[in-house]
Formats: sequence, C-alpha cells, structure tokens
Amino acid sequence: MFLDLLMRRNPRFIEAAMALHQQGKLPSNAYILDLDTIEQNVRVFQAEARKHGLKTFAMTKQVGRHSGFCEAVLKGGIERSVAVDMACAIACDRAGLKTGHLGHLVQVPSGEAAFAAAQLKPDYWTVFSDSKAEEAANASAKAGRVQNLLARIQTEGDTFYRGHEGGFDAADIVAVADRLDALEGGKFAGITTFPALLFDQENRKVTPTHNLSTLNKAAEALAAVGRNDIEINAPGTNSAIMLAALAAAGATQCEPGNALHGTTPLHAVEDLPEDPAVLYLSEVSHHHGDKAYCFGGGLYIDPVFPKYQVKALCGSSPTSRAEDLHKVEIPDYSAIDYYAMIDATGENAPKPRDTVVFGFRGQAFVTRALVVGIRGISSGNPEVTTIENGFGDPVAWPGAYQS
Repeated sequence: MFLDLLMRRNPRFIEAAMALHQQGKLPSNAYILDLDTIEQNVRVFQAEARKHGLKTFAMTKQVGRHSGFCEAVLKGGIERSVAVDMACAIACDRAGLKTGHLGHLVQVPSGEAAFAAAQLKPDYWTVFSDSKAEEAANASAKAGRVQNLLARIQTEGDTFYRGHEGGFDAADIVAVADRLDALEGGKFAGITTFPALLFDQENRKVTPTHNLSTLNKAAEALAAVGRNDIEINAPGTNSAIMLAALAAAGATQCEPGNALHGTTPLHAVEDLPEDPAVLYLSEVSHHHGDKAYCFGGGLYIDPVFPKYQVKALCGSSPTSRAEDLHKVEIPDYSAIDYYAMIDATGENAPKPRDTVVFGFRGQAFVTRALVVGIRGISSGNPEVTTIENGFGDPVAWPGAYQS
C-alpha cells in the first residue's frame, strides 16, 4: 500500500537501502529509516503545530523507539515524546527525547510508578481510574513533585480498539477533577481519549470520532465550574494538514507517530506534506515450487486497510522500477512470519540473496525486526547510523563483523 508512495516520492531511499544491503551493511528483517527525511517531516509538522498553539509529543513505537529517530525528532523541533508504555518512555528518555505524556495508551504498572515519577518526570500522566491516579500521585509526592494528571474519559458511543477500553465516565468529569486535585502529589490538568480522529475507509478521509465530541462536552462541563485552563489531548490519525481542524475542535495537544515517517492511512491515498521515510527490508532465502521465500520477522502489516495484494521490489542491484515489483503472500496472523512467499514465475524471477523491499504501515515494536537508521541519502552519501532492536538498544549484528 505504501510502496507505491515510496517509489514516487522517495526512490533514492529505496535504492540506497538496497545498495547498502547488497554491500553487507544492512541486515535482513529490518525496518530502515531515512533520518534526514524524518527530520524534515518533523520540521513541517511542528511549524504547523506551533501556528495553532498545539503542544506536540512524538510517538516512537512504530519505528521501535530507535535512538536515531529520537534524535531526528529533536533536531526537527519536537522536544517531548508520548510513551505508549514504560519501555517506550525509558528508550526515548535514554535517547534524549524526554517524556511529555505517559500512561496512555498503556497504564503504568504499580511497581513502576516510583521510577516513572522520580526518573522520567513526565509533563502529563494519564490515568484511567481513581486507583491509578492515587498510584501516580503517591509516587510523585514521594519524589517531591506535583504531577499533572490527565483523566482518560469515555461514554456510550465512543470508539475503542478492542483491548484499549477504559477510563472515567465522562458525565462525572467535574467530580473526577475535584478528586484528582485533592490527591497529594497530583493535580488535575485535563482530559484525553483515543482515537479522536480516524481514517474513514468509505470516503477515504480522516474524520472525527464520537470521542472528540465526548471531549468537547466534558470541556464545557469543566468550563461551567470555572475550569477553563485545561489540556485537551486528542490523539489519532495525524498529518500537518489535520492540525487546524484539531485546534478548532478545542485540542491543545497532538501526538504524531506515523505522520513523522509518512505512513498514516491518509498518506496512502493523498499526497500530504510529510514524505515517506520508512521501509521494510528482507532478502530472498530459497525457492520452493514457483515461490521465492524471503525472511520475515517484521511482517506485521498494521490492518488499517482491508486485506490487499502485497507487493515487493526485488533485485540484486538498486531499483525502484515498477518492472521489479512482484506479488507477495504474507503468512496469516495466526502463523509465525518466518518467511513471506514471492511470486517467482516469469523471466524476472527473484533469486537467492536478492534484496527485497516492502512498503507498509508497520508496528516495529511488536515484531522481531531490527531497526536501522540511514543518514546522507539526499547528499548522495548514504551511511548506516545504528542498528537497534525494538527497545532502542544497539545490536551487535553479526554482519558487522564481516571483513
């Protein structure tokens, strides 16, 4: 779905990655990042966010919390991260991207609250319940801090991905705010939900969810009792082009993730300001029948679209030509993705050791894939920065020891 976008808007990235792989400098089963393009995307996004007075927290899970990605985000002008979980917060903090928002989507485990409060010191900490609010406040009080707390709210008709449910009853938000303010070490700072925006398959546009209306009604109830100066955190499908509408809807915070590497659903159907800057790289292992088998491990294709015919570029030399595209069968999610199967019929059949490039919307942090940064593509001198795992840890990739 996103390979066509890469071929049209960032072919030099594809070709650089293929060349580096053929030179033995890139591992197979790896998400490859064009860090220069990411940095420029961040500049574009942050300039628009500032124009509308939005605080911006970068999501890094989709690219495995890679330290080079965090560095590119900082250089581009976003200074804080939103951490999907504690592992995310720790990796970003270590890379210099401090925690702007913690606890949403994943609540902080009770045994890790003290570390979060004393070491990570998030600007905002989302809580789904009174008990989680107490944990956050108690830990912050012991650390000598007063923690800004965001209340995640929900009501009937709101949208949740299965397994993401939770939050205070939006109708009780005034009482919730009072309770959070009463906690030693805690302060009610605002409200949040997820998702506030979603891609609509039918009209191929990003549209507000019922959740955004829930935020608006809660903000009105808070304003009626004098609570006007609150944060409204409204994450969801982002691009620079969506920020004016998000601010007009009352949001004060946004959290770009896929936007920073050009892989939101809207990027697949419209040319947006952010250029594509991530690909998945593999290698042909062997043949069986009329299929060429390439290494998997990172073939989690985020199911934001209905199933479609996956294709990949294959070759022993750099290419972004349509003639080098081949149909691919990806194992069902019920199977482990040891390999993907590439159509090997015809004269241009993939050969063992050929480089394979996919373009899809990934979630590197839930895979076995490595994550690798490249700098210097635009100058014609591409170089690998670091090879890391999905927790942002440097990896001693065996290929690096080849003479």
